Amino acid sequence: MRKLCFFLVVLLVITSVLLAACGPAPIEEPAAPVATTAPEATEKPPEPTKAPEPATNEKVTIRWFVGLGTGSDPEQIPQEELVIEAFNASQDRIELVAEFVDNEQAPDQLKTQIAAGDPPDIVGPVGQSGVNEFSGLFMDLTPYLTDFDFSDFDEDSIDAYRLEGEGLLGLPFAVFPSMIFYNRDLFDEAGLAYPPHRYGEPYADGDPWTVDKLEELALLLTVDANGNDATSPDFDPENIVQFGYHTQWTDPRGHAAALFGADNVIDDNGDAMLSDRWRRAFTWYYEGMHVKYFMPNATYQNSDLLAAGNPFDSGNVAMTHCHLWYTCCNSNVPHWDIAAVPSYNDRGDVTVKLHADTFRIFEATKYPEEAVEVLLYLTGDAAGDLLQIYGGMPGRTSLQEEFFAGLDERFPQGVDWQVAIDGLAYPDVPNHESDLPNYAKAYDRIGAFQTLYETEPNLDIDAELDKLVQDLQAIFDEVK
Repeated sequence: MRKLCFFLVVLLVITSVLLAACGPAPIEEPAAPVATTAPEATEKPPEPTKAPEPATNEKVTIRWFVGLGTGSDPEQIPQEELVIEAFNASQDRIELVAEFVDNEQAPDQLKTQIAAGDPPDIVGPVGQSGVNEFSGLFMDLTPYLTDFDFSDFDEDSIDAYRLEGEGLLGLPFAVFPSMIFYNRDLFDEAGLAYPPHRYGEPYADGDPWTVDKLEELALLLTVDANGNDATSPDFDPENIVQFGYHTQWTDPRGHAAALFGADNVIDDNGDAMLSDRWRRAFTWYYEGMHVKYFMPNATYQNSDLLAAGNPFDSGNVAMTHCHLWYTCCNSNVPHWDIAAVPSYNDRGDVTVKLHADTFRIFEATKYPEEAVEVLLYLTGDAAGDLLQIYGGMPGRTSLQEEFFAGLDERFPQGVDWQVAIDGLAYPDVPNHESDLPNYAKAYDRIGAFQTLYETEPNLDIDAELDKLVQDLQAIFDEVK
């Protein structure tokens, strides 16, 4: 029996060898690289986590779009280029390049780039108004800032950039309160006391510091070519050489909020409206330009007399309402200072309209990590230099003292910066730049109304206000 079993085993072995010899040769696998540690039998290959990095000898290009907000004025660009040069020299992985676009052309140019599938990586500094048309296109920074130290920011200021459904879209960068800029020389020449610097403080004669008081001073500070002020029966409105007041570089909602308080052109139900207070505001501006003449109309605003569009910097406007960023473009008036915004009534109701700018990253960026690195540089290491260019109070508390010290070096006449700090206690809520339904079309219609009341001397202003509400309602209804 044992012999029989042995014979069968030998026979099977011989048969298997013959079959193998007659079959096809096995395909050889390429030799595996020698590993320093043998992998476990159950180990899985790692899954890719992001797109392959560029070759080590190539830099990632990050495009910074400048002009949707501030930043594209000719005076600002050379200093911004120094910031870019410093960043590019600080590392060898990213090439930061800027696209400077005039503010008026920036929205359309950005839309064109987006439509072509070629948006920039970063845009800014820009406030809410500048990005209303691009809502939903920006990247949530939260996943990229898990280890970021937020302690140098006020918590409320960070929350302002957290939008429901969109995440954290920016970091606090610059705050721009508004105030009254005034020309000391023109006040001295007229023998008038300067406007108050402290909120709640009356004018020098004891009268409350109100819009009515500002108008009274503005009439006295508006002068024709013969030296007559606007209160004189001999005043010639066709030959004005100096104006008492101007609200500079803002739209109608900014005009109204500047002196008459926070409000909007839409109610809680989404319907167009104008409050009595804002109706009074627009009537006041219209009469100031075309009836009382203490404010420049559009023709005067763009004339050589008023620096072709920069009225206060011409030296021929005694007071203007503008934001802290106006330090960027105020270089020809040597003895200016800032004062408190007047209340719109004698009860002390004050509103200081605010701009708050930041940088945002487009969600379509191909290099989110590199774009975040640039954003952190612009809001961090470079923030001090950039804020001197833009004239905004730093979002980082650690930079505020240095910021005002830098402004003192630029403006040695002695400016009372405490006015700007105090103004933060009176923000316009709702903000004059808040979003509107069908925003681009609504914004254009409001802008057309501004052109009308600044250029046309024979308007039925009440009828035009009614028509504005009707037109806005139709625009809002288009997207309901």
